[in-house]
Amino acid sequence: METRLFAIEGEDQDKRLDSFLSERIEGYSRTYMQKLIEDGSVKVCDKTVKSNYKLRKGDAVTVIIPDPVPLEVEAQDIKLDIVYEDDALVVINKPQGMVVHPAHGNYSGTIVNALLHHCDSLSDYNSLTGINGVMRPGIVHRIDKDTSGIIVIAKSNEAHLSLSEQLKEHTITRKYLALLEGCLKNDSGTVDAMIGRNPKDRKQMAVVAQSGKRAVTHYRVIERFERHTLIEASLETGRTHQIRVHMAYIGHPVVGDTVYGFKKQRFDTKGQLLHARLLGFAHPLTGEYMEFEAPVPEYFQRILHILNSKKG
Repeated sequence: METRLFAIEGEDQDKRLDSFLSERIEGYSRTYMQKLIEDGSVKVCDKTVKSNYKLRKGDAVTVIIPDPVPLEVEAQDIKLDIVYEDDALVVINKPQGMVVHPAHGNYSGTIVNALLHHCDSLSDYNSLTGINGVMRPGIVHRIDKDTSGIIVIAKSNEAHLSLSEQLKEHTITRKYLALLEGCLKNDSGTVDAMIGRNPKDRKQMAVVAQSGKRAVTHYRVIERFERHTLIEASLETGRTHQIRVHMAYIGHPVVGDTVYGFKKQRFDTKGQLLHARLLGFAHPLTGEYMEFEAPVPEYFQRILHILNSKKG
């Protein structure tokens, strides 16, 4: 356990507490500082406050940083489709049906389980960053279990913080392929609608005007079929289930999505036809822009072939 003390001077007054701490304590994200504040591990003048507390000149800030919790997730020998790897990060083409990190009901068979084994085999066991907690080492962003495609994992705190900041600043390029129900009217467009927990079902997300967070999805039509539309969707923000929720909101849910779309599906897809095709970002250490692309998986191509065969 480590205790840090700060006396607030004039140049720091009016700053948000969480922002101040993430600036002054290296190696930890603003999100992690918000968690410490929420847990009561941060006090201002011996009182607990909220993350958005505005600092005042003369405030005494005490921060207790707990010792790292040993990782208790099992390392498993699961083959990964690694597109790129160096000392800072690893880029993976995730298959449909694989969970990114352990959570309730899925403590094995995840990308994290596989990565722990992979890093151990490289004598690099402790390299995965622990910023997001013991269950999500190295995880900067995720894609749904039944969504396939490119995901990047950080192997150091420096890389994690850089990638997280790029996500926050919307400078990471994320392009998805999605097959939608119905025929879109326009060849391109933008959905700008707040997303939050569905008040009628907390396990789902929904477009909610009051309690949601801003979510922006840009799309363009790639190909039209008789009763379906293939699009490329680009994320400006990264809310949970964003593309699936936004497309359902405009009346064109993703094919195979039984949560936000049709309960009865025409095709046996084993999940939504949504593929994270392209990911681009500045390398955390060199600053060089890098871009990675995952080919359209077989299960997706099979449905497209069926639809194309009906065109003629």
